Amino acid sequence: MANEEMKKFTTAQLLNFCLGFFGLQFAWQMRIILSGPVTEALGASPLIFGLIWLAGPVTGIVVQPIIGALSDVTQTPFGRRVPYLMGGAILAALGLFFLPRSGDIASLFGENAPVWLGLLIAAVMIWIIDACVNAAQGPYRALIPDNIPKEQHSLANSYLSFAIGLGSVVAAGTAPFLKYVFNYDMSMNAQFAMAGAAFFLAMLWTCLTIKERKIKAETVAVANAEEQKSFIQNVQEFFKLSPEVGKICTMQFFSWIGLMSMMIFFTQYAVHIVYGVPDLSAADAALKQQYSIPMADGQYFSQICFAVFNLICFLVAIPIGKWAEKRGNKFVHIIALVSMALAYLLMAFLPNKVSVMSAMALAGIGWASTLALPFAMLSKYIKAGTEGSIMGIFNIFIAAPQVLVCTLLAWFIDKAQFMQEGLMNNHWEYAFVVGAIMLILAAVTASLVNEKQA
Repeated sequence: MANEEMKKFTTAQLLNFCLGFFGLQFAWQMRIILSGPVTEALGASPLIFGLIWLAGPVTGIVVQPIIGALSDVTQTPFGRRVPYLMGGAILAALGLFFLPRSGDIASLFGENAPVWLGLLIAAVMIWIIDACVNAAQGPYRALIPDNIPKEQHSLANSYLSFAIGLGSVVAAGTAPFLKYVFNYDMSMNAQFAMAGAAFFLAMLWTCLTIKERKIKAETVAVANAEEQKSFIQNVQEFFKLSPEVGKICTMQFFSWIGLMSMMIFFTQYAVHIVYGVPDLSAADAALKQQYSIPMADGQYFSQICFAVFNLICFLVAIPIGKWAEKRGNKFVHIIALVSMALAYLLMAFLPNKVSVMSAMALAGIGWASTLALPFAMLSKYIKAGTEGSIMGIFNIFIAAPQVLVCTLLAWFIDKAQFMQEGLMNNHWEYAFVVGAIMLILAAVTASLVNEKQA
């Protein structure tokens, strides 16, 4: 097997391949949508919420390069990537189970436990979840160059986008569906437990059914040599792959500032701007009870919007991959980025339910493209034996921009306050203005990439 050429994957094999990513995204989508309400109920201001969200980018910067490099040289009876996929799934599932119970856990320390203890426990659970998602994501992406021929990389990444879209639709849509169809309110505890189970079971299925291709001896030697290099050396060599790699990384940097400007703050935007709920982070129990219905309605609306956003991603993911094979990754990705920027501007300046839901549908096109085409563009420069390391370094340009969103943009929104019916609120819609600008910059950078040099 080590000397066999890679065989093209059939449609059935590609669908099976992406199932684990369905579970991974199911879990991450639930964390995206509901971590805001969990932490706000425990007293988090916009700035504190942003700082807690640092879990994602910081663990992405630290964990993915390390795990990616380790997975290149790991040799077990189960394969190179499987130990990291299963380890991440198990620990993330535990974090998802305990996150909504953070207040209950804090109460076990007695009536005199500090108020901030529940928020601290929630923050720790979020950091565990994000670290484990990152630990699984890099090796999973590396399975594509490991096992799938180069001419199918765009398509394989599109199938992952397909799985991300489907997982997010199911995760976001389950609770609203049960509410509006069966009048059943699914508790937050149950939603997080469902997400943890989905992550674990889907990843288990992938690990049992995907047989990692045996690696040639010379490829193992390359991987071992890469492992001996310092992180700085690996980064330097990463940028020496081609002048186009730097452009692709810059494009990703701007893209993910834009993406996370929406993902981090959308639920709060839906609750506080679309549904007009004031800032309740320091409110007493009576005021929270007064706004409990619009707060719940805003959360359900956010989940429906994320379901629509990811449904479009699910529907267009594979067509985008096929279109990119004909017209080129760059051309298709620029169109997708501009579409998302226009959607953001619509949400910023027309914050009503119809326009917001329509804009989220339009933004789903950009999401599907961002999940697939940048990775396909980069994969043309990857040397055999360095797949995990390269994907880990590339993830820095996804994670690092999120630090700016979690700190500077969160601080900006925290300071951008206004009075609403005698109560304080924040301009959450400013996140979309910043996001639109960043997406336009990403599209401009993408236009500078010379795909013919790959």
